[in-house]
Formats: sequence, structure tokens, C-alpha cells
Amino acid sequence: MQNDQQKKYRTKSKDAIMTYLEMHTEHSFSAYDVNAYMQEKGIQVNLTTIYRNLDKLTESGEVLKYKTAEDECCRYQCAKPHAHCHEHIHMQCRACGKILHLECEFMEEIIRHLYDHHRFTLECAGSVLMGMCESCQKQNQQCQISQDNKGV
Repeated sequence: MQNDQQKKYRTKSKDAIMTYLEMHTEHSFSAYDVNAYMQEKGIQVNLTTIYRNLDKLTESGEVLKYKTAEDECCRYQCAKPHAHCHEHIHMQCRACGKILHLECEFMEEIIRHLYDHHRFTLECAGSVLMGMCESCQKQNQQCQISQDNKGV
């Protein structure tokens, strides 16, 4: 009974965090990003409350949590319903922050190769490949062409 009450218990802070998550389903974010959103909206909530809510959402499987190699900051990402986010690797664009899901048969081949050749078991839930998405690559190429034309 207490679990049912806890699940139904909603606060203005939690609702605002959920709104932020709904607006950022395709991008990773940090607790500081959520905090900046709260301040922008005039919602008084401390960073500890944000972390607590994000941890609860991580435990429930609604959010994935991982550390970046560059600054060891925790990043979060919404787990897409029915996307089996814990079973595949994610790719993140360094330029725009968009999250892409590596949901193809190739994943099985990667997992099998890592184990068969390296005796390494991949934990996909926290695995993120960093790179640049197609859109940002095109934008970079256009900027490069524009800069090259100015130098001529």
C-alpha cells in the first residue's frame, strides 16, 4: 500500500523534472541542465532534490545514467519505452548532443565478438559512443566550404 502511495505522490518539482524529460527525450542532459531549466522557469528546487529524482527514475528504468570519459560528469538520458535501451549501445553527437540508438543485428555481433575474442561482457546500459551525427557533419562541411571560399 505504501508503494502505491509513493508512486502516486507527486510534487511540483517532480512534475517539472518530468516536463523537462519529455522535452529532452532525444538528448542527454545533466542534473545541472535540469537545474538551469528550473531556475529559468522560476521553480525553487535544490540540486539534491533533482539528483534524488533522477536516481529514482534511473532505478525504475525510465532514465539511463552514465559517466562521460571527458569530465567524469554524470549524464542522463530518457529510456525510450519498448526500445530495450539496456540492451544496446547509444551514440551521442558531440556537436548537438542528440542520442542515437544502435538497435540492429550488428549489436549481437559486437557483443559476441567482445566475449569470444576478448572475454569481455558488454554492459550496454552505460555504454555511449561519442561522435558526430549526419546532420552536424553536413553542417560542419558547409561551414568548412564557406570558410575555404572566404580565404580564396
